[in-house]
Amino acid sequence: MVGMCGRYATTVDPALLAVELDAIDETASAPPQPTERYNVAPTDPVLAVVARHDRAHPTDPPTRRIRRMRWGLVPPWTKAGEGGAPARSAPLFNARADTAATKPAFRAAVKTKRALVPMDGWYEWTAEPTAGGKVVKVPHFMTPRDGSRLFMAGLWSVWHDPASRPDASEPLLSCTILTTDAVGELASVHDRMPLILTPEHWDRWLDPDADVPADLLAGVDEQTAAGIEIRLVSDRVNSVRNDGPDLVTPAAPPGSAVGEQITLL
Repeated sequence: MVGMCGRYATTVDPALLAVELDAIDETASAPPQPTERYNVAPTDPVLAVVARHDRAHPTDPPTRRIRRMRWGLVPPWTKAGEGGAPARSAPLFNARADTAATKPAFRAAVKTKRALVPMDGWYEWTAEPTAGGKVVKVPHFMTPRDGSRLFMAGLWSVWHDPASRPDASEPLLSCTILTTDAVGELASVHDRMPLILTPEHWDRWLDPDADVPADLLAGVDEQTAAGIEIRLVSDRVNSVRNDGPDLVTPAAPPGSAVGEQITLL
């Protein structure tokens, strides 16, 4: 399976994010994870923002919560594999915004389990000719020009081992990032891009009691897209083993071949 975005960078601490969003940090009780990640890949643990009701007070308004999830949605009906984990399959790390509501893997999440996935920016690759006539894959980092944080529209799911009682083991939380048609200069890198949601739309998107806002699935507006810088970066990002701030530092066009990459769905 191929998809977009298939790699991204995020450097926000969940406790800080909870303060910024007036949310509850539910990651504090879990094993600590690095907060600065410059080469996040599918199946990695990532932060996601959701809105849920308090179980003890279900009639109260939903509150924002910061949760850590596996990047790559695992539908609730997925069969168990070895060791009580989900059966191995291609990670559903992206979903098309225009068709997710009709796809079996995503349609339940579209109704009541929508999320925001925070990131500093995402990576994509273009095929470029070198002086010697060879074509190489060149990585780019898409990030806000003003240094702000991006929030992508996502979906999430809860999976339990069918052979165990729901309360016998911790559920697996997983998420996917929605993609849409690329806008403006971003289309020169790829014809798809993540679905960016700006702050005025967050409450409507996260509301678990309301139908999916169809207008928010329509795509990214040109003004938002124009605020994204397209930055040529080091081909070190091609390996998921590499990490660090140097991966998002502007770089000159590479003169050698780069490794495998994940492209847009």
